[in-house]
Amino acid sequence: MANWWHLRVPASSANLGPGFDALGLALSPYLICRFRRAEQLAIRVSGRDADLISTGDDNLIWQTALLVAQHSDQSIPPIELEVENEIPLGKGLGSSAAALTAGVIIADVMLGLKWKSHRILDEAARIEGHPDNVAACVLGSIVASAIDSSGMTRAVRLELPPSFEVAVVVPDFPLPTHEARAVLPNQYSKADAVFNVQRSALLIAALATGTISAFPAALEDRFHQPYRQQLIPGLEEILRLRAPGLLGCCLSGAGPSILVFFEKGHSGVVRHVQQIFEAHGRPAEILDSKVDRQGYHLVEQTSS
Repeated sequence: MANWWHLRVPASSANLGPGFDALGLALSPYLICRFRRAEQLAIRVSGRDADLISTGDDNLIWQTALLVAQHSDQSIPPIELEVENEIPLGKGLGSSAAALTAGVIIADVMLGLKWKSHRILDEAARIEGHPDNVAACVLGSIVASAIDSSGMTRAVRLELPPSFEVAVVVPDFPLPTHEARAVLPNQYSKADAVFNVQRSALLIAALATGTISAFPAALEDRFHQPYRQQLIPGLEEILRLRAPGLLGCCLSGAGPSILVFFEKGHSGVVRHVQQIFEAHGRPAEILDSKVDRQGYHLVEQTSS
């Protein structure tokens, strides 16, 4: 009997305000997969939103693995796959990016490709079409990433300053990414482009140095959040929220979840975001999340 492999892939929050399609942050909770070679495909799913995850051959993890095999001109053998999901689906926490990353890694193992992490990231970004979430899944912590003119992903990782903490507030409704993208304009003014370039640079510098005074300006954005306010009750108020110890709030990915940055020891400010959602008739959960500093974790479980 083939050995089981154990894979853990973190959730992720993309954009971080002004860093549209460029910045990502790895977070607990996780997508956890156990897999091994099998005679025929068998997928079992448990955990959060398990009823929304396919157990058939159209499962996103398996479809991604098949795509990697196709790109590698190989045939992947069937697998037995056990999925335990902790990541809310359709809430802006990178559930599809985690599944896609898992599929690339599973294909790497089953096909014996022996790819390094940068090659796994490059393949995942090519399939995803943008690198922000998958870069966080692969590398952990905060990642700035871009696809260069040759189609290769470039990524630089940095740690969240020890004086900063983050939390995620998850409202009770999903927001499909295609709907959140549909409200965005096709073009931006020079003024808005300069505005976001300035804030993105300020945010990266503030995160690299732990400069509290750069907030909340460093999280301001004109590329996506103003247009998505119509889709997310309370978002406009949340983005304007100010409180002692609160660095600022931003959409997590396409939303509707909110990523909250705050100074260490001021976790109580997160409740203000939850209250704004509740005032708009939308119950919300404060997710027990931490910054994941490792990225994906893969081990082989040898039989005794």
